[in-house]
Amino acid sequence: MARMHTRKKGRSCSKKPIRENIQDWCKYNNETTIELILKYWRQGFSSSQIGMILRDQYGIGNVKLITKKKITEILKDNNESSYIPEDLTNLIQKAIRLRKHLELNKKDIHNKRSLQLTESKIRRLIKYYHRTKKLSKEWIYKPENAEVMLTK
Repeated sequence: MARMHTRKKGRSCSKKPIRENIQDWCKYNNETTIELILKYWRQGFSSSQIGMILRDQYGIGNVKLITKKKITEILKDNNESSYIPEDLTNLIQKAIRLRKHLELNKKDIHNKRSLQLTESKIRRLIKYYHRTKKLSKEWIYKPENAEVMLTK
């Protein structure tokens, strides 16, 4: 698949192996995995960071095989999920960093372009989340109030 804002083709990457059962060496069950997920969420880790911690430190390669749910679904079931999806928060944080950089370096035209591309990605993602009803229709991205939006 081609890149969004360039003419480059992108790279092929490795895919997860298709598995239907838990590995024999995994010694964690459903309850302990959910407890670990909730523990790390309360410590302030994002769902992707939780997945990497479980993979690297606990040897849980795929949470979905053990719990039959994804990490975000587990967080929603326990009323712990965030209001804004993780990919959207990452893009908003990137836009905030770019705006702070541009306040100090006003002639940096490359980062001005990068900010434009990032904000167009944000707007496109918001349209998608409005369509799929993951965000309410009243939720609007305003670059001036972006930091306040993330603290809610």
